[in-house]
Amino acid sequence: MVALSRTEDQVRAALRVVGESDAPAAEKAEMLMEIAMGMQQKPQAPEDLHAAIELYRLGVEQAPSGQALLQARIRARMATAMMAAPAADTGLLEAARGELETALATLGAEGLDTEIAEAEMNLGLVLQTLAGAGRARIQDAISAYQRALRVFDKAGHPAEFAILQNNLATAFLSIPFTDETGRMREALAVQAFEEGLRVVNLVDHPREYAMLQNNLGNALQYASSSHRIENGFRALEAYDAALKVRTARDAPGEYANTIANRANCLANLPDDPAAPEAGNARNIAAALALYAEAREIFERTGEHGKAEAVGGAMAELQSAQASFGVPAVQEKDL
Repeated sequence: MVALSRTEDQVRAALRVVGESDAPAAEKAEMLMEIAMGMQQKPQAPEDLHAAIELYRLGVEQAPSGQALLQARIRARMATAMMAAPAADTGLLEAARGELETALATLGAEGLDTEIAEAEMNLGLVLQTLAGAGRARIQDAISAYQRALRVFDKAGHPAEFAILQNNLATAFLSIPFTDETGRMREALAVQAFEEGLRVVNLVDHPREYAMLQNNLGNALQYASSSHRIENGFRALEAYDAALKVRTARDAPGEYANTIANRANCLANLPDDPAAPEAGNARNIAAALALYAEAREIFERTGEHGKAEAVGGAMAELQSAQASFGVPAVQEKDL
């Protein structure tokens, strides 16, 4: 007899409890949704998320046909599990899009304002990811974020407002730079990051604060501006602010991402902004040290693609460093 996996055991136990209950169908549907949410919130394996999706589906089927709002709420929650579940293609994301659009048709008429805004925000995320795969329009993602902002404003919902500003900014930056409107979108992105940072702070919203600072740094670093050096030093300040939250101990992956971004920025800035013609040998050495630390963390945490990319950047910098006659940085063993 083959032993049941932990996930299968949990699902069967949940179905048994619901099946044996004398509760009305609507209550059983809510029970299934609650069990699915519990599995989704603390998944120990990808199977947990797929099992949660199945329980949500059963919840939709269990909900009486006259309970459209309950069905919509379950569909909206199911979409978030679909968004989180790992998949080899866009199938689950496209299913999440369908569930959210179906849910919004009812939520828009009967749901709470916050439910509608949360569904719109999640729809924007799905559309933005699908747009990167050529399966949706990025403009539709931007529209969804903007609809969510009608409810998630800076006064009443600062954390959600900041996340939406971040998502809007990254959506603006993902549009191909084909003409002068690209510069306007870059400016809008920087403005959105800064707008988000006006409503969150290091103490009350540390994760959102660090995310916005890191992404603001990236936007400034890569902006096609005539103020490249000025923007670069502003980017360093943003990365340093993010690193007040993203530490090697508490958030190694995010820390490695930010120090790698900081390294790339440093490598392209002069040592003395007042004398850019003097070169940047000192900044290159500092960048190599940061790259080495980031690569070690990526290798240790299994992000081998990132480790390889950092290694390639290091090789290029080491060639540039040699041209200044500066001794190479001693790397740690990986």
